[in-house]
Amino acid sequence: MLAVEKSRPEERTKALVAWLTQEVQAAGAKGTVFGLSGGVDAAVVGALCKKACGGETLGLILPCFSSPEEVEDAQFVAEELSLPYRLIDLDDLYLLTAGRLSGEEVNGDEREPAFYNIKPRLRMIALYHWAARLNYLVVGTSNRSERAIGYFTKYGDGGVDLLPLGNLVKTEVRALARCLGIPEKIINKPPSAGLWEGQTDEGQLGLTYEDLDRYLLTGEGKPEVIERLREMEEKTAHKRRMPPMPQI
Repeated sequence: MLAVEKSRPEERTKALVAWLTQEVQAAGAKGTVFGLSGGVDAAVVGALCKKACGGETLGLILPCFSSPEEVEDAQFVAEELSLPYRLIDLDDLYLLTAGRLSGEEVNGDEREPAFYNIKPRLRMIALYHWAARLNYLVVGTSNRSERAIGYFTKYGDGGVDLLPLGNLVKTEVRALARCLGIPEKIINKPPSAGLWEGQTDEGQLGLTYEDLDRYLLTGEGKPEVIERLREMEEKTAHKRRMPPMPQI
């Protein structure tokens, strides 16, 4: 396992809470809203937002042909952290949107990016709807590991105002979770974007977060892993930059 400096999670927690507080105040906002999936990243973001904004924090549980266990885990996190939350089922909205756009019959288990990326984009719409209603900022849950290889949906879970975990690899997020008192069942569950039934991050990527984090933190790894990660970084570079504009 990768070693993470034991003193750092406490320091990082304080720094991230202070940063969130400052960013919300600077924007003239009242609080924060985030997608509560039941995974460790969302749980950590929820805990940080609660410390920064107190009751002016809202977690949105947004199942879209998600497993019942995902919803249960999200509600469990909300209850454990005393987080205000709303449950909004997006199944019908996905069927309408995907079916109307494609002119095809859909069932929610589509595994082509053109279809499954609709789900995180619908979640983004829901988050910004509530952010506008409450004068909140949308806080993303993506970490450095995911962003480095483009494992997020452009203008979906990548469409946020603040990204507190953006400089932390998955291993560091788990260390932060333990510092924040996130239950072990959430920390240890296989990460998933909830794109279809049984989907996991590592299964879809074909590599482990440990291999990915080792590469990002040390530049080391098996030659075939390094080659693949560099290809993913290059291929998804457009996701991590603003749209280019001509200098004319």
